[in-house]
Amino acid sequence: MKRTLLSVSLAVTLSGCSMIPDFQRPESPVANTWPQGDAYSASTNEHTADLGWGQFFQDPALRELIGIALENNRDLRIAALNVDATRALYRIQRSDLFPSISADGGGNRSRTPASLNPGGEAGISSQYSAALGIGWELDLFGRLGSLQEQALEEYLATEAAQRSVQISLIAAVANTYLTWQADQALLEITRGTLETYDESLSLTQRSFDVGVASSLELTQARTAVETARSSLARYTRLVAQDRNALAQLLGQRIPFAGVDPIDLQRSYLTDLPVGLPSELLVNRPDIVEAERRLRGANANIGAARAAFFPSISLTGAAGSASSDLDGLFESGSDYWSFSPSISLPIFNAGRLRANLEYAEIIRDARVAEYERSIQEAFRDVSDGLAARDTYVQQVEAQSDLVEASESYFQIAERRYRTGVDSYLTLLDAQRQLFTAQQQLIGDRLGQLVSEVELFKALGGGWQAEVSATQ
Repeated sequence: MKRTLLSVSLAVTLSGCSMIPDFQRPESPVANTWPQGDAYSASTNEHTADLGWGQFFQDPALRELIGIALENNRDLRIAALNVDATRALYRIQRSDLFPSISADGGGNRSRTPASLNPGGEAGISSQYSAALGIGWELDLFGRLGSLQEQALEEYLATEAAQRSVQISLIAAVANTYLTWQADQALLEITRGTLETYDESLSLTQRSFDVGVASSLELTQARTAVETARSSLARYTRLVAQDRNALAQLLGQRIPFAGVDPIDLQRSYLTDLPVGLPSELLVNRPDIVEAERRLRGANANIGAARAAFFPSISLTGAAGSASSDLDGLFESGSDYWSFSPSISLPIFNAGRLRANLEYAEIIRDARVAEYERSIQEAFRDVSDGLAARDTYVQQVEAQSDLVEASESYFQIAERRYRTGVDSYLTLLDAQRQLFTAQQQLIGDRLGQLVSEVELFKALGGGWQAEVSATQ
């Protein structure tokens, strides 16, 4: 009796064993504060706001497009299916921890020839059976538990990967939409510039016909017109390609025909507070994914360690058997069987040790991937902070340049029409204004895109709205 109790106690104790190493999150390989310097504002270490994409993007049309993309985008659909697949794999792995029970039934009828029958006569024999079978591998050393934990971490990593795909999709839709608006603005500016060049060409042609303008001035006027025509074709193509790219992201046709040019004075985005670098560990789904995969690799070491120890399985069956189908469940027809087994690895040419070494190497690789993801996130946010603060100055300076160029063009046009200056001065003023206007739109687009990328870098955007309680 004492020996039986000892055996049961030992089994219960061993069933709680785990060979998984204690998990320790690697130290952050980046600084605890964001970079400081001329490119950054005086203080950026504010609390990160819980901001959904529906709160961050202020343009109603853009919010509508993002909602459509989240419903129809194929990349996001694939990511969701990957989550479902890993969830199913986790359930499969978890089921190994529990006994398997099956119901079996069968029958057999056979004829024995007279030459093989001891009675010297041919005979027909029948056998019928019905039974419940049970099989269970005792997870005494935690091998199955380790595999189950590894499958769970893989499932959670895939969930984080799906959120990462969603955030990237939202940013891609926003950037493509803003680029479409910017190219539309450039297209309209180019049309206006082409009209101005055409007027200048007509004026220069008349001056040339009466002998006032030279052939050089006429050629330069024609060159300016053809240059503007080339730019018009380029921006027409870019607008069409922007629309095609946006339609692909949406997974369907765009619900409206066109888009307004980008408004240089409009606020498209909500101001974005930035928290401490440590908050990236919680908010960035790619960092969460890397940590989950690291935890899964750590659990896999436990499974590799447990493989060195015995594997114990219990199988049994109980049921009824009879030579007559009618007597299958009669008294005295019942039977049972119990077959415990143990398997102890003795020689496998180093396979188990190599498998353990492989698991440890994969764990070390996951550590490096985790640290790299943190470094990449730190750089993404740092670049976004530098872009946010410097773009403000750049756009302001470029706006002043456009105003100065407009004044220069107006003065040059008056002086040319009154014969004070040559066409070369007017042409230089036209080109400078056109270039300054193009650059201002490009700078404003760069400013908006950098804000979207900063929102993405901070791990925001996978929910439309976030309540204050969250």
